Amino acid sequence: MLVRGSHGRGRASVTHAVVVIFLEFFAWGLLTTPMLTVLHETFPQHTFLMNGLVQGVKGFLSFLSAPLIGALSDIWGRKSFLLMTVFFTCAPIPFMRISPWWYFALISVSGIFAVTFSVIFAYVADITAEDERSTAYGLVSATFAASLVTSPAIGAYLSAQYGDSLVVLVATVIAVADIAFVFFVVPESLPDKMRLTSWGFPISWEQADPFASLRRVGKDTTVLLICVTVFLSYLPEAGQYSSFFLYLRQVIEFSPAAIAAFIAMVGILSIVAQTLLLSVLMRTIGNKNTVLLGLGFQLFQLAWYGFGSEPWMMWAAGTVAAMSSITFPAVSALVSHSAAPDQQGVVQGMITGIRGLCNGLGPALYGFIFYLFDVELNDMDVSSTSSPDGRTIIPGPPFLFGACAVVFALLVAIFIPEHHQLAEVKTCSAHKSGTSSTAHAQNSSPLGTPTNDAEDIEPLLQNSSM
Repeated sequence: MLVRGSHGRGRASVTHAVVVIFLEFFAWGLLTTPMLTVLHETFPQHTFLMNGLVQGVKGFLSFLSAPLIGALSDIWGRKSFLLMTVFFTCAPIPFMRISPWWYFALISVSGIFAVTFSVIFAYVADITAEDERSTAYGLVSATFAASLVTSPAIGAYLSAQYGDSLVVLVATVIAVADIAFVFFVVPESLPDKMRLTSWGFPISWEQADPFASLRRVGKDTTVLLICVTVFLSYLPEAGQYSSFFLYLRQVIEFSPAAIAAFIAMVGILSIVAQTLLLSVLMRTIGNKNTVLLGLGFQLFQLAWYGFGSEPWMMWAAGTVAAMSSITFPAVSALVSHSAAPDQQGVVQGMITGIRGLCNGLGPALYGFIFYLFDVELNDMDVSSTSSPDGRTIIPGPPFLFGACAVVFALLVAIFIPEHHQLAEVKTCSAHKSGTSSTAHAQNSSPLGTPTNDAEDIEPLLQNSSM
Protein backbone atom coordinates (compact mmCIF):
# COMPACT_ATOMS: atom_id res chain seq x y z
CA MET A 1 0.00 0.00 0.00
CA LEU A 2 1.08 3.60 -0.46
CA VAL A 3 1.46 5.69 2.69
CA ARG A 4 1.33 9.43 2.99
CA GLY A 5 4.74 10.96 3.61
CA SER A 6 5.14 13.28 6.57
CA HIS A 7 8.13 15.19 5.18
CA GLY A 8 8.69 16.59 1.70
CA ARG A 9 6.06 17.55 -0.84
CA GLY A 10 2.93 15.44 -1.34
CA ARG A 11 2.95 11.73 -0.68
CA ALA A 12 5.66 9.18 -1.25
CA SER A 13 5.58 7.46 -4.63
CA VAL A 14 7.71 5.23 -6.81
CA THR A 15 8.39 8.27 -9.00
CA HIS A 16 10.48 9.82 -6.22
CA ALA A 17 12.68 6.69 -6.06
CA VAL A 18 13.03 6.61 -9.84
CA VAL A 19 14.15 10.24 -10.08
CA VAL A 20 16.74 9.82 -7.30
CA ILE A 21 18.28 6.73 -8.94
CA PHE A 22 18.25 8.27 -12.43
CA LEU A 23 20.02 11.49 -11.44
CA GLU A 24 22.66 9.72 -9.33
CA PHE A 25 23.71 7.22 -11.99
CA PHE A 26 23.28 9.65 -14.88
CA ALA A 27 25.90 11.84 -13.20
CA TRP A 28 28.27 8.89 -12.87
CA GLY A 29 27.51 7.70 -16.41
CA LEU A 30 28.76 11.03 -17.78
CA LEU A 31 32.15 10.25 -16.25
CA THR A 32 32.68 6.93 -18.10
CA THR A 33 35.23 8.31 -20.58
CA PRO A 34 36.97 10.76 -18.17
CA MET A 35 37.20 7.96 -15.61
CA LEU A 36 39.21 5.76 -17.98
CA THR A 37 41.54 8.67 -18.71
CA VAL A 38 42.06 9.59 -15.05
CA LEU A 39 42.68 5.96 -14.14
CA HIS A 40 45.36 5.65 -16.82
CA GLU A 41 47.02 8.96 -15.90
CA THR A 42 46.97 8.33 -12.15
CA PHE A 43 48.01 4.66 -12.31
CA PRO A 44 50.02 4.26 -15.54
CA GLN A 45 51.16 0.81 -14.40
CA HIS A 46 48.66 -1.93 -13.52
CA THR A 47 45.74 0.40 -14.14
CA PHE A 48 43.12 -2.28 -13.97
CA LEU A 49 44.47 -3.90 -10.83
CA MET A 50 44.54 -0.52 -9.05
CA ASN A 51 40.97 0.08 -10.16
CA GLY A 52 40.07 -3.28 -8.65
CA LEU A 53 41.74 -2.30 -5.38
CA VAL A 54 39.87 1.02 -5.18
CA GLN A 55 36.55 -0.62 -5.97
CA GLY A 56 37.38 -3.45 -3.61
CA VAL A 57 37.83 -1.15 -0.62
CA LYS A 58 34.60 0.65 -1.51
CA GLY A 59 32.70 -2.61 -1.85
CA PHE A 60 33.98 -4.04 1.41
CA LEU A 61 33.03 -0.87 3.30
CA SER A 62 29.58 -1.06 1.72
CA PHE A 63 29.30 -4.63 2.93
CA LEU A 64 30.19 -3.53 6.47
CA SER A 65 27.78 -0.59 6.59
CA ALA A 66 24.71 -1.85 4.70
CA PRO A 67 23.09 -3.79 7.60
CA LEU A 68 23.43 -0.85 10.00
CA ILE A 69 22.01 1.70 7.56
CA GLY A 70 19.16 -0.64 6.68
CA ALA A 71 18.29 -1.28 10.33
CA LEU A 72 18.49 2.43 11.23
CA SER A 73 16.24 3.37 8.31
CA ASP A 74 13.64 0.88 9.61
CA ILE A 75 13.50 2.91 12.83
CA TRP A 76 14.25 6.53 11.93
CA GLY A 77 12.84 6.64 8.43
CA ARG A 78 14.17 6.44 4.89
CA LYS A 79 14.56 10.10 3.86
CA SER A 80 17.46 11.07 6.11
CA PHE A 81 19.45 8.00 5.11
CA LEU A 82 18.57 8.43 1.45
CA LEU A 83 19.96 11.97 1.65
CA MET A 84 23.10 10.67 3.34
CA THR A 85 23.75 7.88 0.84
CA VAL A 86 23.20 10.10 -2.22
CA PHE A 87 25.44 12.85 -0.81
CA PHE A 88 28.39 10.59 0.00
CA THR A 89 28.05 8.54 -3.20
CA CYS A 90 28.27 11.72 -5.31
CA ALA A 91 30.81 13.56 -3.13
CA PRO A 92 33.93 12.29 -5.02
CA ILE A 93 32.75 13.61 -8.42
CA PRO A 94 34.22 17.16 -8.33
CA PHE A 95 37.53 15.83 -7.01
CA MET A 96 38.18 14.08 -10.33
CA ARG A 97 39.59 17.41 -11.58
CA ILE A 98 40.58 18.96 -8.25
CA SER A 99 42.82 16.08 -7.16
CA PRO A 100 42.73 12.58 -8.72
CA TRP A 101 44.35 11.06 -5.65
CA TRP A 102 41.69 12.56 -3.39
CA TYR A 103 39.11 11.42 -5.92
CA PHE A 104 40.11 7.76 -5.65
CA ALA A 105 40.52 8.02 -1.88
CA LEU A 106 37.01 9.45 -1.51
CA ILE A 107 35.58 6.77 -3.82
CA SER A 108 37.04 4.14 -1.50
CA VAL A 109 35.76 5.77 1.69
CA SER A 110 32.35 6.58 0.17
CA GLY A 111 31.58 2.87 0.28
CA ILE A 112 30.53 3.38 3.91
CA PHE A 113 27.40 5.17 2.67
CA ALA A 114 27.20 3.99 -0.96
CA VAL A 115 24.14 1.80 -0.38
CA THR A 116 21.50 3.89 -2.16
CA PHE A 117 19.79 0.84 -3.66
CA SER A 118 19.27 -0.67 -0.20
CA VAL A 119 17.40 2.41 1.05
CA ILE A 120 15.55 2.89 -2.25
CA PHE A 121 14.22 -0.68 -2.28
CA ALA A 122 13.09 -0.31 1.34
CA TYR A 123 11.45 3.01 0.35
CA VAL A 124 9.58 1.30 -2.49
CA ALA A 125 8.52 -1.56 -0.20
CA ASP A 126 6.97 0.97 2.19
CA ILE A 127 4.67 2.43 -0.45
CA THR A 128 3.64 -0.47 -2.70
CA ALA A 129 1.33 -3.41 -2.25
CA GLU A 130 2.98 -6.81 -2.26
CA ASP A 131 1.55 -7.79 -5.63
CA GLU A 132 2.92 -4.57 -7.18
CA ARG A 133 6.35 -4.66 -5.63
CA SER A 134 8.15 -6.73 -8.24
CA THR A 135 7.00 -4.30 -10.94
CA ALA A 136 8.23 -1.38 -8.83
CA TYR A 137 11.62 -3.04 -8.26
CA GLY A 138 11.88 -3.71 -11.98
CA LEU A 139 11.16 -0.06 -12.71
CA VAL A 140 13.83 1.13 -10.27
CA SER A 141 16.41 -1.30 -11.68
CA ALA A 142 15.42 -0.33 -15.21
CA THR A 143 15.95 3.32 -14.31
CA PHE A 144 19.57 2.48 -13.52
CA ALA A 145 19.93 1.12 -17.06
CA ALA A 146 18.03 4.12 -18.48
CA SER A 147 20.49 6.50 -16.85
CA LEU A 148 23.26 4.81 -18.85
CA VAL A 149 21.49 4.89 -22.22
CA THR A 150 22.69 8.36 -23.16
CA SER A 151 24.99 9.58 -20.37
CA PRO A 152 28.23 7.83 -21.50
CA ALA A 153 27.72 9.08 -25.08
CA ILE A 154 26.98 12.61 -23.85
CA GLY A 155 30.02 12.49 -21.59
CA ALA A 156 32.27 11.24 -24.41
CA TYR A 157 31.01 13.98 -26.76
CA LEU A 158 31.49 16.76 -24.21
CA SER A 159 34.93 15.42 -23.34
CA ALA A 160 36.02 15.38 -27.00
CA GLN A 161 34.63 18.84 -27.76
CA TYR A 162 35.25 20.77 -24.54
CA GLY A 163 37.48 18.65 -22.32
CA ASP A 164 37.00 16.54 -19.22
CA SER A 165 36.63 19.55 -16.92
CA LEU A 166 33.24 20.46 -18.39
CA VAL A 167 32.04 16.87 -18.06
CA VAL A 168 32.98 16.83 -14.39
CA LEU A 169 31.23 20.20 -13.89
CA VAL A 170 28.00 18.95 -15.51
CA ALA A 171 28.10 15.74 -13.46
CA THR A 172 28.63 17.78 -10.28
CA VAL A 173 25.64 20.01 -11.06
CA ILE A 174 23.43 16.97 -11.65
CA ALA A 175 24.63 15.40 -8.39
CA VAL A 176 23.82 18.60 -6.49
CA ALA A 177 20.37 18.64 -8.13
CA ASP A 178 19.82 15.06 -6.94
CA ILE A 179 20.76 15.96 -3.37
CA ALA A 180 18.46 18.99 -3.49
CA PHE A 181 15.62 16.84 -4.86
CA VAL A 182 15.94 14.42 -1.95
CA PHE A 183 16.13 17.24 0.61
CA PHE A 184 13.29 19.44 -0.67
CA VAL A 185 10.96 17.13 -2.61
CA VAL A 186 11.19 13.50 -1.52
CA PRO A 187 8.68 12.70 1.25
CA GLU A 188 9.24 10.25 4.08
CA SER A 189 7.84 6.81 3.16
CA LEU A 190 7.85 5.07 6.54
CA PRO A 191 4.56 5.60 8.43
CA ASP A 192 4.75 7.60 11.65
CA LYS A 193 3.44 4.67 13.65
CA MET A 194 6.42 2.59 12.48
CA ARG A 195 8.99 5.34 12.86
CA LEU A 196 10.56 6.38 16.14
CA THR A 197 10.39 10.05 17.10
CA SER A 198 13.31 9.76 19.51
CA TRP A 199 16.87 9.49 18.26
CA GLY A 200 17.91 7.82 21.51
CA PHE A 201 16.56 4.42 20.54
CA PRO A 202 19.22 1.76 21.06
CA ILE A 203 20.58 -0.28 18.16
CA SER A 204 22.12 -3.58 19.18
CA TRP A 205 25.55 -4.59 17.89
CA GLU A 206 23.97 -7.66 16.29
CA GLN A 207 21.91 -5.44 14.00
CA ALA A 208 24.95 -3.36 13.00
CA ASP A 209 27.35 -6.30 12.63
CA PRO A 210 27.42 -7.44 8.96
CA PHE A 211 28.88 -10.78 10.00
CA ALA A 212 25.90 -11.27 12.31
CA SER A 213 23.78 -10.95 9.18
CA LEU A 214 25.86 -13.70 7.59
CA ARG A 215 25.36 -15.83 10.71
CA ARG A 216 21.60 -15.28 10.44
CA VAL A 217 21.87 -16.31 6.80
CA GLY A 218 23.17 -19.69 7.89
CA LYS A 219 20.29 -20.26 10.30
CA ASP A 220 17.54 -19.93 7.71
CA THR A 221 17.83 -22.21 4.71
CA THR A 222 15.87 -19.94 2.38
CA VAL A 223 17.89 -16.84 3.30
CA LEU A 224 21.07 -18.86 2.80
CA LEU A 225 20.00 -20.04 -0.65
CA ILE A 226 18.99 -16.54 -1.76
CA CYS A 227 22.19 -14.92 -0.50
CA VAL A 228 24.43 -17.59 -2.08
CA THR A 229 22.54 -17.11 -5.35
CA VAL A 230 23.06 -13.34 -5.16
CA PHE A 231 26.76 -13.77 -4.38
CA LEU A 232 27.48 -16.26 -7.18
CA SER A 233 25.53 -14.28 -9.79
CA TYR A 234 26.60 -10.76 -8.83
CA LEU A 235 30.31 -11.53 -8.36
CA PRO A 236 30.91 -11.90 -12.14
CA GLU A 237 28.53 -9.02 -12.88
CA ALA A 238 30.51 -6.67 -10.62
CA GLY A 239 33.78 -7.70 -12.22
CA GLN A 240 32.33 -7.33 -15.69
CA TYR A 241 30.93 -3.88 -14.97
CA SER A 242 34.33 -2.62 -13.81
CA SER A 243 36.29 -3.88 -16.82
CA PHE A 244 34.03 -4.40 -19.79
CA PHE A 245 34.32 -0.96 -21.43
CA LEU A 246 38.10 -1.18 -21.30
CA TYR A 247 37.93 -4.75 -22.62
CA LEU A 248 35.77 -3.68 -25.57
CA ARG A 249 38.11 -0.81 -26.37
CA GLN A 250 41.41 -2.67 -26.30
CA VAL A 251 40.81 -6.36 -26.89
CA ILE A 252 37.78 -6.23 -29.21
CA GLU A 253 38.91 -2.88 -30.71
CA PHE A 254 35.65 -0.96 -30.29
CA SER A 255 35.85 2.77 -31.02
CA PRO A 256 34.61 5.23 -28.34
CA ALA A 257 31.51 5.87 -30.45
CA ALA A 258 30.83 2.13 -30.72
CA ILE A 259 31.19 1.72 -26.96
CA ALA A 260 28.67 4.52 -26.35
CA ALA A 261 26.27 2.94 -28.84
CA PHE A 262 26.72 -0.46 -27.20
CA ILE A 263 25.89 0.97 -23.77
CA ALA A 264 22.82 2.70 -25.21
CA MET A 265 21.57 -0.48 -26.87
CA VAL A 266 21.99 -2.59 -23.74
CA GLY A 267 20.37 0.15 -21.66
CA ILE A 268 17.30 0.41 -23.90
CA LEU A 269 16.83 -3.35 -24.00
CA SER A 270 17.28 -3.49 -20.22
CA ILE A 271 14.47 -0.95 -19.87
CA VAL A 272 12.15 -3.22 -21.81
CA ALA A 273 13.32 -6.32 -19.93
CA GLN A 274 12.98 -4.86 -16.44
CA THR A 275 9.57 -3.32 -16.97
CA LEU A 276 7.41 -4.96 -19.62
CA LEU A 277 9.12 -8.37 -19.76
CA LEU A 278 9.59 -8.62 -15.98
CA SER A 279 5.91 -7.85 -15.31
CA VAL A 280 4.76 -10.47 -17.80
CA LEU A 281 7.15 -13.11 -16.46
CA MET A 282 6.21 -12.49 -12.82
CA ARG A 283 2.53 -12.94 -13.66
CA THR A 284 2.95 -15.99 -15.87
CA ILE A 285 5.83 -18.11 -14.55
CA GLY A 286 6.21 -16.73 -11.02
CA ASN A 287 8.97 -15.10 -9.01
CA LYS A 288 11.35 -18.03 -8.62
CA ASN A 289 11.18 -19.10 -12.26
CA THR A 290 11.86 -15.51 -13.31
CA VAL A 291 15.06 -15.61 -11.25
CA LEU A 292 16.06 -18.89 -12.90
CA LEU A 293 15.39 -17.49 -16.37
CA GLY A 294 17.47 -14.39 -15.64
CA LEU A 295 20.36 -16.57 -14.46
CA GLY A 296 20.09 -18.61 -17.66
CA PHE A 297 20.41 -15.47 -19.75
CA GLN A 298 23.41 -14.38 -17.67
CA LEU A 299 25.13 -17.75 -18.16
CA PHE A 300 24.66 -17.56 -21.94
CA GLN A 301 25.87 -13.95 -22.04
CA LEU A 302 29.06 -14.59 -20.03
CA ALA A 303 29.97 -17.66 -22.07
CA TRP A 304 29.55 -15.64 -25.28
CA TYR A 305 31.71 -12.82 -23.92
CA GLY A 306 34.35 -15.36 -22.92
CA PHE A 307 34.65 -17.10 -26.30
CA GLY A 308 33.68 -14.17 -28.53
CA SER A 309 36.46 -12.47 -30.45
CA GLU A 310 34.55 -10.45 -33.05
CA PRO A 311 32.57 -7.21 -32.57
CA TRP A 312 29.31 -8.74 -33.81
CA MET A 313 29.56 -11.38 -31.10
CA MET A 314 29.75 -8.68 -28.45
CA TRP A 315 26.68 -6.95 -29.89
CA ALA A 316 24.74 -10.22 -29.90
CA ALA A 317 25.84 -11.09 -26.37
CA GLY A 318 24.86 -7.58 -25.26
CA THR A 319 21.23 -8.27 -26.15
CA VAL A 320 21.32 -11.36 -23.95
CA ALA A 321 22.98 -9.32 -21.17
CA ALA A 322 20.02 -6.94 -21.21
CA MET A 323 17.63 -9.86 -20.72
CA SER A 324 19.67 -11.08 -17.74
CA SER A 325 19.03 -7.77 -15.96
CA ILE A 326 15.70 -9.13 -14.69
CA THR A 327 17.51 -11.26 -12.08
CA PHE A 328 18.20 -8.71 -9.34
CA PRO A 329 14.73 -7.07 -9.19
CA ALA A 330 13.18 -10.55 -9.17
CA VAL A 331 15.45 -11.62 -6.29
CA SER A 332 14.67 -8.41 -4.38
CA ALA A 333 10.95 -9.01 -4.81
CA LEU A 334 11.35 -12.62 -3.66
CA VAL A 335 13.04 -11.47 -0.46
CA SER A 336 10.67 -8.57 0.13
CA HIS A 337 7.54 -10.72 -0.23
CA SER A 338 8.75 -12.87 2.65
CA ALA A 339 9.77 -10.09 5.06
CA ALA A 340 7.70 -8.20 7.62
CA PRO A 341 6.77 -4.57 6.84
CA ASP A 342 9.11 -3.22 9.54
CA GLN A 343 12.02 -5.36 8.32
CA GLN A 344 12.27 -4.25 4.69
CA GLY A 345 15.38 -2.17 5.39
CA VAL A 346 17.08 -5.07 7.16
CA VAL A 347 16.49 -7.66 4.44
CA GLN A 348 17.35 -5.30 1.60
CA GLY A 349 20.43 -4.26 3.59
CA MET A 350 21.53 -7.89 3.74
CA ILE A 351 21.20 -8.29 -0.02
CA THR A 352 22.93 -4.96 -0.66
CA GLY A 353 25.69 -6.01 1.73
CA ILE A 354 26.30 -9.19 -0.27
CA ARG A 355 26.37 -7.12 -3.46
CA GLY A 356 28.79 -4.70 -1.79
CA LEU A 357 31.10 -7.59 -0.97
CA CYS A 358 30.91 -8.66 -4.64
CA ASN A 359 31.67 -5.09 -5.72
CA GLY A 360 34.89 -5.45 -3.76
CA LEU A 361 35.87 -8.95 -4.84
CA GLY A 362 34.64 -8.90 -8.46
CA PRO A 363 36.82 -6.14 -9.96
CA ALA A 364 39.98 -7.37 -8.21
CA LEU A 365 39.27 -10.96 -9.22
CA TYR A 366 38.67 -10.07 -12.87
CA GLY A 367 41.84 -7.98 -12.96
CA PHE A 368 43.86 -10.81 -11.46
CA ILE A 369 42.49 -13.37 -13.95
CA PHE A 370 43.22 -11.03 -16.88
CA TYR A 371 46.75 -10.68 -15.49
CA LEU A 372 47.21 -14.45 -15.17
CA PHE A 373 46.19 -14.96 -18.80
CA ASP A 374 48.37 -12.08 -20.04
CA VAL A 375 45.43 -10.00 -21.25
CA GLU A 376 46.79 -6.52 -20.62
CA LEU A 377 44.21 -3.88 -19.84
CA ASN A 378 46.44 -1.08 -18.64
CA ASP A 379 47.34 0.32 -22.07
CA MET A 380 44.77 2.78 -23.42
CA ASP A 381 46.22 2.73 -26.94
CA VAL A 382 44.06 0.49 -29.11
CA SER A 383 46.92 -0.08 -31.56
CA SER A 384 48.84 -1.93 -28.88
CA THR A 385 46.38 -4.84 -28.91
CA SER A 386 48.10 -8.18 -29.18
CA SER A 387 48.76 -9.52 -32.65
CA PRO A 388 46.77 -12.50 -33.92
CA ASP A 389 49.73 -14.78 -33.23
CA GLY A 390 49.80 -13.64 -29.62
CA ARG A 391 46.11 -13.90 -28.87
CA THR A 392 44.88 -16.55 -26.55
CA ILE A 393 42.35 -19.13 -27.61
CA ILE A 394 39.95 -17.75 -24.98
CA PRO A 395 39.80 -13.95 -25.42
CA GLY A 396 37.99 -13.31 -22.13
CA PRO A 397 38.99 -15.83 -19.43
CA PRO A 398 37.31 -13.93 -16.53
CA PHE A 399 33.96 -14.11 -18.30
CA LEU A 400 34.20 -17.90 -18.48
CA PHE A 401 34.99 -17.96 -14.78
CA GLY A 402 31.86 -15.87 -14.27
CA ALA A 403 29.83 -18.33 -16.34
CA CYS A 404 30.97 -21.16 -14.07
CA ALA A 405 29.90 -19.15 -11.01
CA VAL A 406 26.45 -18.60 -12.55
CA VAL A 407 26.11 -22.35 -13.17
CA PHE A 408 26.46 -22.87 -9.43
CA ALA A 409 24.04 -19.98 -8.79
CA LEU A 410 21.47 -21.73 -10.98
CA LEU A 411 21.91 -25.00 -9.09
CA VAL A 412 21.44 -23.21 -5.76
CA ALA A 413 18.45 -21.17 -6.93
CA ILE A 414 16.57 -24.30 -7.99
CA PHE A 415 16.17 -25.18 -4.30
CA ILE A 416 14.74 -21.79 -3.24
CA PRO A 417 11.11 -22.30 -2.15
CA GLU A 418 8.53 -20.18 -3.95
CA HIS A 419 6.77 -19.04 -0.76
CA HIS A 420 8.54 -18.77 2.57
CA GLN A 421 8.57 -16.50 5.61
CA LEU A 422 12.07 -15.30 6.49
CA ALA A 423 11.66 -16.19 10.13
CA GLU A 424 15.21 -15.51 11.22
CA VAL A 425 15.29 -12.06 9.66
CA LYS A 426 12.04 -11.23 11.39
CA THR A 427 13.40 -12.50 14.67
CA CYS A 428 16.04 -9.77 14.67
CA SER A 429 13.30 -7.20 15.21
CA ALA A 430 12.99 -8.55 18.70
CA HIS A 431 16.53 -7.38 19.38
CA LYS A 432 15.60 -3.76 18.78
CA SER A 433 14.16 -3.25 22.21
CA GLY A 434 11.67 -5.88 23.20
CA THR A 435 8.20 -4.45 23.21
CA SER A 436 8.85 -1.34 21.09
CA SER A 437 9.49 -3.34 17.97
CA THR A 438 6.49 -5.53 18.69
CA ALA A 439 4.34 -2.45 18.96
CA HIS A 440 5.55 -1.28 15.57
CA ALA A 441 4.63 -4.58 14.00
CA GLN A 442 1.21 -4.63 15.65
CA ASN A 443 0.44 -1.11 14.51
CA SER A 444 1.29 -1.87 10.91
CA SER A 445 -0.83 -3.87 8.53
CA PRO A 446 0.74 -6.37 6.11
CA LEU A 447 1.82 -4.75 2.90
CA GLY A 448 -0.43 -6.89 0.82
CA THR A 449 -3.57 -6.26 2.92
CA PRO A 450 -6.01 -3.59 1.76
CA THR A 451 -6.84 -0.80 4.19
CA ASN A 452 -9.59 1.73 4.52
CA ASP A 453 -7.23 4.50 3.50
CA ALA A 454 -8.04 3.86 -0.12
CA GLU A 455 -6.97 7.26 -1.36
CA ASP A 456 -3.38 6.43 -0.43
CA ILE A 457 -3.31 3.43 -2.76
CA GLU A 458 -1.65 4.29 -6.06
CA PRO A 459 -2.10 1.89 -8.99
CA LEU A 460 1.51 1.16 -9.83
CA LEU A 461 2.37 1.91 -13.44
CA GLN A 462 -0.06 -0.39 -15.19
CA ASN A 463 1.62 0.53 -18.49
CA SER A 464 5.25 1.12 -17.63
CA SER A 465 8.52 1.30 -19.51
CA MET A 466 12.30 1.85 -18.34
